[in-house]
Amino acid sequence: MKRETLDLSRRVFGIDFSGASDAGRKIWIAGGIIKEGLLQIQVCNQASEFPGANIKLDACLEALRDFITRGKDGVFGFDFPFGLPRELIEERNWKDFVLHFPENYPGPGKFRSKCRKPATGRELKRITDVESKAPFSPYNLRVYRQTYHGISNVLHPLVKKHQACVLPMQNALPDKPWILEICPASTLKKLLQVKKLPSYKGTSDQHYKARGLILDELMETNQLLIPRLIRSTAKDDSGGDALDSIIAAYSTFHAYLNHFKVEPNENYNLEGYVFV
Repeated sequence: MKRETLDLSRRVFGIDFSGASDAGRKIWIAGGIIKEGLLQIQVCNQASEFPGANIKLDACLEALRDFITRGKDGVFGFDFPFGLPRELIEERNWKDFVLHFPENYPGPGKFRSKCRKPATGRELKRITDVESKAPFSPYNLRVYRQTYHGISNVLHPLVKKHQACVLPMQNALPDKPWILEICPASTLKKLLQVKKLPSYKGTSDQHYKARGLILDELMETNQLLIPRLIRSTAKDDSGGDALDSIIAAYSTFHAYLNHFKVEPNENYNLEGYVFV
């Protein structure tokens, strides 16, 4: 995106996504505004708190789509894979891949099994997964439901109805919400300069302290302001989902500050791209 056309007036949101049946409990959204060069986090909530949402997956994703379409001044960073390795894609471009996705993969189970067949059980990664040090293949056992529901029930309807722009595969139009893929684990590795992340998801005192230390590291970037109450929410959430949504918001903000700069690569246009 050209620097001269970009301003920083958009609201920034990070979404820690889930494809679980009780997704309303597991999806967290953190967001805020940019002021004086800093992202000021104003909200950090579960998706079940959206108007019309509950803990069930379908209702939650419908409310999430509505939230995005109403947020035409928003930039939304999601932590599910937006695509597959090119070896598994029959379409010529990313948009067609997304538009054909529900008919190509009628359910999460069939999605995973169909992806595994050409690779004889191996788990292939996208170029961007390797470059960003993402921990899993898009159809790994731990994330395939996220990938499936994210593409099928979030990206597909938004792209089909021209209700959002998905970067960098699509141009960032000024009258649409912008959506990008981020990966909290990759961002943390880069931020902490470690190959292996500290364990911060759990109920022990050590997990609680680790969440606090990560929040401290985020604050020390001098790019993020997190109110005390939201910091407490993130530390108290033993699943780490609230914290991941804040990391997602930071990643989204960082990409925004860098004008969503992406080096030219035809793989990104087909497979998608992770902003770290």
